[in-house]
Amino acid sequence: MNARSEPAPAGPDAPARPPLVRELLLVAGLFLVYKFGRQLATGHTAEAFRNAHHVWDWERVLRLPDEGTVQSLLLHGDTLVHVANTYYAAVHFPATLAFLVWLYLRRPAHYVWARRVLAAVTGAALVLHLLFPLAPPRMLGATGLIDTARLFGPSVYGPPRTDALSNQFAAMPSLHFGWALMLAIGLIAATRTRWRWLWLLHPLVTLLVIVGTANHYWLDVIAATALLGLALAVLRLPRSRPRERTRCGLPHRRAEVRRRSSAERPELVGAGR
Repeated sequence: MNARSEPAPAGPDAPARPPLVRELLLVAGLFLVYKFGRQLATGHTAEAFRNAHHVWDWERVLRLPDEGTVQSLLLHGDTLVHVANTYYAAVHFPATLAFLVWLYLRRPAHYVWARRVLAAVTGAALVLHLLFPLAPPRMLGATGLIDTARLFGPSVYGPPRTDALSNQFAAMPSLHFGWALMLAIGLIAATRTRWRWLWLLHPLVTLLVIVGTANHYWLDVIAATALLGLALAVLRLPRSRPRERTRCGLPHRRAEVRRRSSAERPELVGAGR
């Protein structure tokens, strides 16, 4: 990428890249805490379905769009719904991991900021999952929606009673959408190309996928956006040096050095005679 597509090179006061081993241990620790929290949330089936009925009724009161409208668009063809299921199953974690790796290697300051925001959002989501277990719309008969992953594949979930790897009653907030939106915001902040705004397509596609496959309600997305907004308001991106100083300061200093050198240079006696 050229200078137009990337921020100016960091100066000597730029933060150092965090130690790799420490970051790996931190990410692994967060993952273990999250998995442990998901295990704590099991066994709340009745409460999760009661909350699902409440969420569905709230959406109707708020006149939010029917999730079935999005799903009907996906069901126009087997290929489209299969692609949506694959996107849900295969993009979420790899895209977020690639995002963090790229920031770690190329933008250390942005990496620390993004990692803190993602950790804050994930931690807050875990607490909400424990306090408000929620069955996804694909499990709620009142929605009239189908489980597209189970019918068309691929599916990342097994039967809820025997699925020990995931908590299927953790629909609100949607970390699928929250992480996708943070990925777009992080890359827009870390790059300078005019095409960087296209990264917003990732959360947009993620939104259509998670709703169309009946894995999340609209309110799950709204809750995730609110948590991310709060985290971004508290955890600000550290200010970098102005680009004008980086691009124009060096030539200006060189010109000043030349003028000083010329003024201090001794005159040659007898020159011009």
